[in-house]
Parts: sequence; structure tokens; C-alpha cells
Amino acid sequence: QAQLVESGGGLVQAGGSLRLSCAASGRTFSSYHMGWFRQAPGKEREFVATINWNGGLTYYADSVKGRFAISRDNAKNTVYLQMSSLKAEDTAVYYCVAVSGVRFRTLTMTDWASYDYWGQGTQVTVSS
Repeated sequence: QAQLVESGGGLVQAGGSLRLSCAASGRTFSSYHMGWFRQAPGKEREFVATINWNGGLTYYADSVKGRFAISRDNAKNTVYLQMSSLKAEDTAVYYCVAVSGVRFRTLTMTDWASYDYWGQGTQVTVSS
């Protein structure tokens, strides 16, 4: 059964960095668009970043633009989220998502409901 497993979360001080990984298994995800969402306590889930199937296109939420970078290694069936200059407001559970068979459009990629697969999440806590 196909699944996404996130790792790399943890506790970091404000201004620090973390790299999240999302390992896909059960099928080849090289043809899937991938992304990251997050949900902070008491807040709605929000889009963070997305990358198309071959890594040639990316899109970021304004709140993380310039600080986060999404990338992928299709040979390893893994997508990454490099997070730098972390702020307390980045504290959240981060979820990896994947979808295939759709055009890579921002309206589609920023909608949680557009995706076919979702990971269980990894906690990121930024202390101020």
C-alpha cells in the first residue's frame, strides 16, 4: 500500500534550520506532484510549498518564501523541505502530500483536497 512517511521534525531555536524528509513507498512517486502543508494548534491547515513531478516547478506560500526550499530526489522516492531562518510562527505539524494526473496549477496545488496521498505528519517546534 502506498504511503508517505515524514521525518526530520524536532525542536529548534528561532533563526535555526531544519530539513524535513518525506519518504514515499508502495509505488513510484516520480510522476507525482508533491507538497507540504502545515497545521498549528488552534489554526487551520495551510499550504507551505509544492514541487512538480520532475522538480522543474515550485511554488511557495508567501509566509515561507525566501526561507524554505522544496526539492526532490526521484531516485530515492523522497521529497525534502529545507527550512531556514525559522520563526516561532512556523511551529506546526508538517504534512507531506502527493498527487498525480493533474496539471500543476497553483490553485490546485495549494488545496489540500487536491491530493491523493497524505502523510501522518511530523512536529516542528520553534522556540523564541
